[in-house]
Amino acid sequence: MPEQPTATTPGPREDSSVAELVKQLSEQTSRLVRDEMELAKAELSVKGKRAGLGAGLFGGAGVSGLYALGALTAAVIALLSTAMATWLAALIVAVVWAAIAGVMALVGKQKVEEAVPPVPERTVESVKEDVQWTKARAQQGRR
Repeated sequence: MPEQPTATTPGPREDSSVAELVKQLSEQTSRLVRDEMELAKAELSVKGKRAGLGAGLFGGAGVSGLYALGALTAAVIALLSTAMATWLAALIVAVVWAAIAGVMALVGKQKVEEAVPPVPERTVESVKEDVQWTKARAQQGRR
């Protein structure tokens, strides 16, 4: 015996016309799409909150690491000041940090220049080839 439709899941009746069945299919499809969109929104909201928390913790770790680097710098200056004037020790450490920053800036600039412009060059070439192939096929079809 065929399943009987329930109150929540209307199903086809034997006396339903094709138009009614198409209408039901359209309504059910719309409802399904809306429900799936709501589920996706809820899932993305939860994941977004987790990502935000993770990013905040990562930022806090960066700040703490910066403080640790400052303390380490102060320790190196204090160590060097036992062998020379404190101002000279601080100057030496500052020059070392400036050199490190300069090297990092140059390498970073080089990497950015390699990445610009952010155009997927192989994909563009592939699309151009596809367009040429399609044009050639269209011209052959006209002949």
